[in-house]
Amino acid sequence: MLPASIQITGEMLSAAEVQDICESLKEDGVRLLSVRGCQLSDRDFGRVCRSVAESRSLAQLNLNLGVVSSIGRTRHLADALKTNRSLQTLFLHGSPLLDAGLVTLNPALSTHPSLVCLDLGDCMLGDEALGLICGMLPPDGAKSGLRELTLSANPGISSKGWARLSIAVAHSSQLRVLNLDYNPLGDQIAGMLAVAVASSRTLEVLDLEGTGLTNQSAQVFLDMVENYPTSLRVLVLAENDISPELQQQIGDLLSEGEDDDDREALPLVPDPASITAFQQIRDKYHPIRDKYQLPAWLPHSNSSTQAVLLTSGLGESLLAETEM
Repeated sequence: MLPASIQITGEMLSAAEVQDICESLKEDGVRLLSVRGCQLSDRDFGRVCRSVAESRSLAQLNLNLGVVSSIGRTRHLADALKTNRSLQTLFLHGSPLLDAGLVTLNPALSTHPSLVCLDLGDCMLGDEALGLICGMLPPDGAKSGLRELTLSANPGISSKGWARLSIAVAHSSQLRVLNLDYNPLGDQIAGMLAVAVASSRTLEVLDLEGTGLTNQSAQVFLDMVENYPTSLRVLVLAENDISPELQQQIGDLLSEGEDDDDREALPLVPDPASITAFQQIRDKYHPIRDKYQLPAWLPHSNSSTQAVLLTSGLGESLLAETEM
């Protein structure tokens, strides 16, 4: 029997329900486990983590919206990740991890053999945590690293921290999607990120929604896409003080690049190893409307789409099933 998915949102989990989840995990019957926003006792959380450690089928784990609510739970999760070898995607969006929590998780995250997608949005992180995250973006020729990283709404990170991330992104040999929406970046950090994007050979999606940018940043990105080859396909600039005209110019240039790629590209045969079973869902931070909004994901296809998104769209994901 093929592994199934368990998806529960915002409920109080009973001991019996937790027992069912644990048994399914231990029997390798679960590919996707999502308990986002759910309430369960510390004891039951520990039971789930021990079952995650034993699972050989689990590819995606969604603990968004406060499930990992204490340093004790963070330790349980770290212990599970040290043993688990199958997990590809981990969502911790909206968890009060702080730097101390990331320090606890880092040894397991940085050495996990399969993890490629990590959501640490709205986790109250600072520079110490970001330094550890940069270690998960190894440079060319080093070990494999993250392909998709979400750091939305972590305002405790300083300009120095973002500069360090920009350097890591420029030299990362794996990163394809970077979500930095709703951080107070400003034009200076955006300029550093533009240099990183120009240097990167892999980054395809950059989300800078609501990051305090102006036309100055947009002009830098315009110059970049106009004068330098780039892998960038999607740039999100919504909720910034940027003129529609500049956004349209950037979008037009990215579209021209797509047309050139289509003319030059040979037919591609998909790599079966790169095709996975589930599509992630990211809790989109939005400070004006509902705090957590689900984004509109752009599905992957061989014909790339390059655009500036003027609304809350995020780009391709690594996994192929959406939680409803």
